[in-house]
Amino acid sequence: MIKRCFDFLLACLGLIILAPFLLIIAILITLDSKGPVLFIQPRVGMHQKDFNIFKFRTMYTQSDKKGLLTIGNRDARITKVGYFLRRYKLDEFPQLLNIVLGTMSFVGPRPELRTYVNLYPEEDSVLFTVKPGITGLASIAFRNEVELLKKAENPEEYFIQCIIPEKNRLNKIYIKNQSLGLDIKIIASTIIKVIMK
Repeated sequence: MIKRCFDFLLACLGLIILAPFLLIIAILITLDSKGPVLFIQPRVGMHQKDFNIFKFRTMYTQSDKKGLLTIGNRDARITKVGYFLRRYKLDEFPQLLNIVLGTMSFVGPRPELRTYVNLYPEEDSVLFTVKPGITGLASIAFRNEVELLKKAENPEEYFIQCIIPEKNRLNKIYIKNQSLGLDIKIIASTIIKVIMK
């Protein structure tokens, strides 16, 4: 309950304070390319239930049909405004709505696509005992994930065989040691990493 109250109140406060800024981002996205302001995609959440994650759209429409993974920060599918939003993680702000709705938390395992979740071994089912998060230990460790994929000979294979297992290992460490204090440290660390990027 403490975590939920913390998430809900902070998300509501964030939406109120950031409202003018979010409106400006929405206008820039509209001016930059055709398509909706938000990118809405099914992800796997707590208890392995699907939910829709909200992000600011950073790619040209229909880009997700050309591949599930983003390969490098300069992926040709990314719009000009999208590159800036991704660089500073601003595309994640609409997930404050997910937190208010109760489908996500500020800190937790990043929600993954069903395609990849279906490949998880049984011992990783513990990841679905908590709500997915905007950030977490794995998110911080793999903040340069798209660049790692760019260097890989086979990005899809590298993601499945190397990145996912390590992310899940870190996420299980978080679940085992989760506390409000740890959440605050992770949120602070995430903000610092983004600012210093």
